[in-house]
Order: sequence, then C-alpha cells, then structure tokens
Amino acid sequence: MRMTPGLKNLRPAKPTPPAKPELEAEVIDEGAGAQMSLWDHLDELRRRLTWAVLALVIGTSIGIAVARPVLLYLIAPLPDGAQRLQTLGPTEGVIAYFRVALLIGGTLAIPMITYQVLAFIVPGLTRRERRIVFFSITPITLLFLVGVAFAWFIMVPPAIDFLQNFQSDLLKAEWTADQYLGFITALIFWMGVAFETPLVFFVLSLVGMVTAKALIRNWRIAVVGAAVAAAIITPTVDPVNMALVIAPLLVLYALSIVLVYFGARVNRGEAA
Repeated sequence: MRMTPGLKNLRPAKPTPPAKPELEAEVIDEGAGAQMSLWDHLDELRRRLTWAVLALVIGTSIGIAVARPVLLYLIAPLPDGAQRLQTLGPTEGVIAYFRVALLIGGTLAIPMITYQVLAFIVPGLTRRERRIVFFSITPITLLFLVGVAFAWFIMVPPAIDFLQNFQSDLLKAEWTADQYLGFITALIFWMGVAFETPLVFFVLSLVGMVTAKALIRNWRIAVVGAAVAAAIITPTVDPVNMALVIAPLLVLYALSIVLVYFGARVNRGEAA
C-alpha cells in the first residue's frame, strides 16, 4: 500500500517537558502567603502571639529582679529629693512595682515582638521584601530606645515641673505611686513605640504598601490620631502635656512622609 506524500512527513508531536521542580518551588515560596487559608492565618497569628507573650513574660521576670533600682531612678525627677511615693490602697504599692517591671519587660521584649509582628507579614512577601523586613528589626528597636530616651530626658522634666508647680499657692502636689508611675511609664513606652513609626512606614514603602501621597492626603486623620494618642498617653488634658506629646508625633509623621517618598523611589528604581 502506497502512503500519501503528505502523511509521510508527519511526525508525532514532542511531549511538553514537565516544569522544573525548582521553579515550582520558587513560585510557591514567593507567594506562600496568598495560598494560606483563613484558619492557617489564625494559627500563624496564634503562634506569633504565643512567642511575643512568652518574650514579654521572660522580660518581665527579669524586670521584677531589677525593678527597685529602676523605680528609684524614675522617682528622681521629683522635687525636694523625694524618695517615696504615697500609696492609698493595700495593693497599690505592689501594682506600682509590677508596673515598672512590666515597662522593663516590654522594653526587653521589643526585638522579639517586632520580629513576630513582621514575621506574620512575611509569608505574603517576596524573597527581596522579606530581606528588607528582617534587616529593619534592629534599627526599629534602636528607634524605640531613642524614643524612650527622648521621653525621659526631654519630655518628662518640663512635664513634672509644670504639674508640680501648677497653682502651687493653692494646690499642694502629693502624688500617689499609681498616678505618678502610670504617667511616667505610659509616656516613656508609647513614645518609644511612636519613634518606630517613620522606619515602619519606610519599610512598607519599600515593599509598595504605602505612598507619600496617601500619607499627605490623610494628614487630618494623623492630627486627630495624634490628639487621641496624646489623650491616652497622658492622664491629664492640660495644654502643656498635650503639646509635649502631640508635637513629636506630628514631627514623626512628617518625617515618615519624607522617608516614604524616598522609599517609593528606591522601590520603583529596583522594579525598573
């Protein structure tokens, strides 16, 4: 039987080579966060919170051991060399002591807490973005310490002086341990957290999650947020203490806009 000339040239199609395993693994690795279910995310959040709380417990345990000298140091700004604070309840002294221990524990646990928060975001990021996030942990922690120092050396002295001498001819300032330490510890810790925000925004801009235009557009919300934060941090609503907190927060927000602008330019340059 004679074959048709057209059929003689037909050849079976070559099978398509299977995808390389390493390429598949890389794709999965680059976008693993997008494939996680809701329950996977909740389980991941639970694990991260567990490590963060464990770090806080360990830090607070260390804080209990060194809380007394730190407590004496925090009392030092009081006038007339006062070394004792009043307690009006049977448990107020214990609460004040553990408040200081918790401040120490929170400060010691900040690197681990920062790591766990950022690690929760990591599964949804690329390899490059993950490197950016992890390398930012150390400078973010250092900024927290800068904020603590700023609050203690710059903000606390004028705040104490104003509150101590306000209408001193009519009012005698005799603060309790709970009120004084509550004011000092809240101011120190939350100002430390506030000082982290510019670098956090910068990191977010490097991974394309925030832009300078968005921050500028929402400046009114930032002002209201700074006022609310100041009201939470300070137990009083007098203009001096409110201004002492609001002013640095707004300056930090303006610095965040500048850093985000440069971060977005770096992101666009690397993407090009």
